[in-house]
Amino acid sequence: MRSKLWLWLLVWSVPGRAVSAPPLDAGIAALAQRWDVIEYQTAKGEQAAAFAALAEQAHDLSAAQPGHAEPLIWEAIVLCSEAGAERGMGALRLVKAARQLLLQAEALDPKALDGSVYTSLGSLYYQVPGWPIGFGDKKQAVIYLHKALELNPDGIDPNYFYGDFLVEQGDYRAAVPVLEKALKAPPRPGREIADRGRREEVRRTLQKARDKGGRS
Repeated sequence: MRSKLWLWLLVWSVPGRAVSAPPLDAGIAALAQRWDVIEYQTAKGEQAAAFAALAEQAHDLSAAQPGHAEPLIWEAIVLCSEAGAERGMGALRLVKAARQLLLQAEALDPKALDGSVYTSLGSLYYQVPGWPIGFGDKKQAVIYLHKALELNPDGIDPNYFYGDFLVEQGDYRAAVPVLEKALKAPPRPGREIADRGRREEVRRTLQKARDKGGRS
């Protein structure tokens, strides 16, 4: 599977939290900031083990906060990141588990974390292989990515993943303005590492789209 699938994620969209934040918010912020470090500042050969450890922490938070969508979303994000670092058939098991968690989160609160459920599901559906290997489905991906943009039209992640999807489909001209919008996304307090890393991914994808003839 393509390693870039597991960058997210998503998500990429959790704001910074104050020290006095409630336990749920504090736990989410800690997961997000640890994910940022592993994804963007940890050696590739060390990421699989680091994500596996973080996945256990994410599961503990989900178990301690039943009925909340946010920890389920982040548990799914971490599982996908672990899958990207691990690869192989074990990765497919992890992304299937992540999809189930995201569907549970959607049932609880589809608007949680600025619609990150849909950003993550859309990313999965266009980058995971289709039948008979996996559950990938380009049409379903478009539905989820559009929902993500409806809930968070100016966010860096929904615009990046939709732009990346368009590039993967060869629609370079349509991808350029979407990716340009991603670069203009407002910063996320407490997520400076993730913002720098994601912007670099956006720039690379935007350059690819322009090189392929997508200049406006």
